[in-house]
Amino acid sequence: MSEPKIGIIGGSGLYQMPDIENPKWINVSTPFGKPSDSLLTGKIANRQVVFLPRHGRNHSLAPHELNHKANIFAFKKLGVAWIISISAVGSLQERFKPCDIVLPDQFVDHTKKSSEHTFFGNGIVAHVSMAHPVCHELKNIIYQVCQKLQLPVHDGGTYVNMEGPAFSTKAESLTNHNSGYSVIGMTNLGEARCAREAEIAYATVAMITDYDCWKDDESNVTADMVIANLKKNITTAQKIILNAIPLIPHDLSCSCHKALENAIITPKTCWRPQVVKKLKPILKNYL
Repeated sequence: MSEPKIGIIGGSGLYQMPDIENPKWINVSTPFGKPSDSLLTGKIANRQVVFLPRHGRNHSLAPHELNHKANIFAFKKLGVAWIISISAVGSLQERFKPCDIVLPDQFVDHTKKSSEHTFFGNGIVAHVSMAHPVCHELKNIIYQVCQKLQLPVHDGGTYVNMEGPAFSTKAESLTNHNSGYSVIGMTNLGEARCAREAEIAYATVAMITDYDCWKDDESNVTADMVIANLKKNITTAQKIILNAIPLIPHDLSCSCHKALENAIITPKTCWRPQVVKKLKPILKNYL
């Protein structure tokens, strides 16, 4: 059995991973369409890694255009068992400052795309548990790395996933702030759901770029503001990844890697052959 690989999803600003040894960009086909870009394979710290720029290397895909199913399926097809997701976010609370790092452990879905965030249906029904949508083990590794690097990190929090591509209205931002949520972004909820169904351990590294628009004594978020802080965050994100990868386990003992064990409701005798064929990388442990 080949060694499980570690996936990295690069958020806004993180389009390359220069520290990958023997880099090779490969195209991966999926039954759900094209991933955001080719995937970069290679090694970091003697571990096999796969990198995907979420918005494409030229940032040509808006958040609402992302094909989360294709992205996660491509990782699964390549043997990825762990995903570190880097994401630019806005802060919803004063204690989370621009250039701080939040490691969310919860998500709130404010999109209209739930049907696009699941591999199941069409004859095979599964209901995975999303009570704890982030891999606790992976998040803890990242937290320990951030502490070691003396970075301004916050362990835990709730990520609100809005649809975008426009930023929040003032009323929306105030509602999220008053609800006590931590950060707001446009991408990670779909990734987390699809990763759980694919039995891939997933954790978000949320890099704060702004205060959204709820805070009266701060400028409202603009693309220029986000880009300026993104540039500061890129080097930090790369340091976190480089230091976290050697600490990620080789074995797949995490409950995330068995998420489908009691989740598939449809009797196996009733599974449609064409759907089984389509989902083979995801269903392989249950065939």
